[in-house]
Amino acid sequence: MEPEPAAAFAGDNTYSWPVKGVAVYGAAITAAMAVGYAALYVRPSAKFRSKVVGIIPARYASSRFQGKPLVPILGKPMIQRTWERAKLATTLSRLVVATDDERIADCCHGFGADVIMTSQSCRNGTERCNEALLKLKKKYDVVVNIQGDEPLIEPDIIDGVVKLLQATPDAVFSTAVTSLKAEDACDPNRVKCVVDNRGYAIYFSRGLIPFNKSGKVNPQFPYLLHLGIQSYDAKFLKIYPELPPTPLQVEEDLEQLKVLENGYKIKVIKVDHDAHGVDTPEDVIKIESLMRERNL
Repeated sequence: MEPEPAAAFAGDNTYSWPVKGVAVYGAAITAAMAVGYAALYVRPSAKFRSKVVGIIPARYASSRFQGKPLVPILGKPMIQRTWERAKLATTLSRLVVATDDERIADCCHGFGADVIMTSQSCRNGTERCNEALLKLKKKYDVVVNIQGDEPLIEPDIIDGVVKLLQATPDAVFSTAVTSLKAEDACDPNRVKCVVDNRGYAIYFSRGLIPFNKSGKVNPQFPYLLHLGIQSYDAKFLKIYPELPPTPLQVEEDLEQLKVLENGYKIKVIKVDHDAHGVDTPEDVIKIESLMRERNL
């Protein structure tokens, strides 16, 4: 299967105009990552990318934290916490969990979630989302990959990345970033991002980027932390597994780099979000402490 060129997703007869920043979607989103003036391309049809499915990929056999989706977060499995938050998003036509493990499926059925069983051969969450999409009977235009280890994900952030992709036909992928905390600067589990002055991703890394010649963190620089949530054009998602692994993707172990290395565009929105995902058992303690502080 020959990959379609990125331009094919923009379609014909699009309109464009300069917009300072990107529309702010909800209280959680404070600014768009289009620094200065960004050219947004908006189709005249209100139906463009209008059918949206949210998919929460969840696997049991994580190398860093086995059984992570089922770990209790103040009395509820983490996957349930994520599901309940995602259900509050207004842009999703449907929400499902995609898993290869019966234990996770049974847990999800217990709190009323829709579950799609996927194979164990999926190499990452994007491939799991694609397999789940192919098993859904209804056609969708946008697929939102909602990380199962984000129990405090803001529904406004989900809506923000969806609306950003709907407003940017030359991008096949949208995602979110927030300000990087100083203590996370050298943590390889915290993925960093840099963008251009139109809000498109330039690179993602587990290392600190940009990295200055002093070799030290610059407390004055607005480093960006990548949040796991990602939305894709459904046509592109079907192409993604056909693209061979790329050198940067393999070296960093970051699936979004395969998108960039193949010349496709990723649009980025900056949001205000101070609760990161759960990557290690120690993160559970941090999340629970934050929930107690906020009386969640």
